Amino acid sequence: MDFPEKKLGFGLMRLPKKDDRILLDETIELVDEFMASGFTYFDTAYVYAGSEEIMKKAITERYPRDRFTAASKMAPWKLSSSFSALDMFNESLERTGLEYFDYYLLHNLQDTHLAQCGKYGCWDVVHELKAEGKIRHLGFSFHGDPPLLRRILEEHDEVEFIQLQVNYLDMDSPFVRADENLRIAKEFGKPVIVMEPVKGGLLSSVSSTLLPPGVSAPDLALRYAASLDGVKVVLSGMSNLEQVKENIKTFSSAQVLTDEDMKAIEAIRKFYREGSMIQCTACRYCTSGCPKHIDIPLVFRAVNDLRAIGEHGRPRNYYLDLVEAGRIGRASECIKCRKCEAACPQHLPITDLLKECSAILDDGAKA
Repeated sequence: MDFPEKKLGFGLMRLPKKDDRILLDETIELVDEFMASGFTYFDTAYVYAGSEEIMKKAITERYPRDRFTAASKMAPWKLSSSFSALDMFNESLERTGLEYFDYYLLHNLQDTHLAQCGKYGCWDVVHELKAEGKIRHLGFSFHGDPPLLRRILEEHDEVEFIQLQVNYLDMDSPFVRADENLRIAKEFGKPVIVMEPVKGGLLSSVSSTLLPPGVSAPDLALRYAASLDGVKVVLSGMSNLEQVKENIKTFSSAQVLTDEDMKAIEAIRKFYREGSMIQCTACRYCTSGCPKHIDIPLVFRAVNDLRAIGEHGRPRNYYLDLVEAGRIGRASECIKCRKCEAACPQHLPITDLLKECSAILDDGAKA
C-alpha cells in the first residue's frame, strides 16, 4: 500500500479552541501552512469532539479530494443495539463531507474494545465497506500489550497497517512496551503510523539543558519516531502555527539521528524516570466519566511542571484558581470509582496518582 511521500501527519485532536469550541479560522491557517509545504495526511476520529466537522470545513470543502489523504476511526465502545457500526461510519462520512476514507481504523483495540468489535460486527462491516471502495486501506490503533497485538494480527491478517504509540520514553515502558509492539508489527509485515511521538506534549517541554545545541525538544522526539524501521507516518497534534512551522522544518530535511542526539535521549530518559514524572498524554479519555469533574490531565500537568522546574507558584495557582471558580473538581475529591483507569490507554494508576497529586497541589499553600 502507498503512504504519503512526506512522513508528517496532522493529528486533528488538539486543534486551537476557545470555550471548548474548535476555532475554524485558526485551524484553516494551520491546515493551509501544512498543505502549502506538500504534506497531505490528516487524522481524525469519531470521538474527537468537533474534529470530523472541522475537517469538512477546513479541508474537504476547500481542497480537491486528490490533494489530501483522510483517516478516521470507529469507536466500538460507542456502539449499541440502536447505533450500529455502519451508522457510525456513515455519520463520520457525513461529518467530514467525504465519500470515502483513504485510511480507516478500528479505534484503540484493547481487550474490551476488541470484544465490542465482535459483538457489534465491526470487522464484517469494515470489510464490506472496503469492498465498496468507501475504505481504501484498513487498519487499527492500539494501546495494548504485545500478546494482544500478536493475537489480533494472527486472527486478522487482512489488516494493512497499525497505528501505535511510539516515542523514545515508551520504548521500554512496562505499560506501553512500544519496542515489542514495533517488533511484532515488523514480524507481520505491517507498516506503522506513529501516534504520541511527543507523548501528549510531555517530550516537547524538555529542558534545553538536556538537549544538543540547536536542537529543539519536539524536533528530537519527531526525528526519533521518524527514524524507526517500518514507520510510514508520524502524527503530530498541532494546535498553533509555530508548532506547524517547526514540524514542517523537521520533516523537510533528513531525519537522521546523531550520536549526540542519542546521548541526549538517554539523558532525558534518565531524567524522567528519576524525576517520577507522570506519563500522561492528555488524551482526555479519562475526564468525561469522572463524577467529580476532576480535570485529571491538568492535575498531572501541574505536578509534572512542578517536578520539572522546581517549586513555583504558577502551576499550583492555575489549578487552585480553576477549583475555586468551580470549573473543575479538586483532586482530593476523587471517590475511587476507577472509571478513569478503565478508560486510560496508558494504564496509569490514576486513583493513586490523584492522591499523590492532591498532597502536592491541595495541601500546598497558594503562592
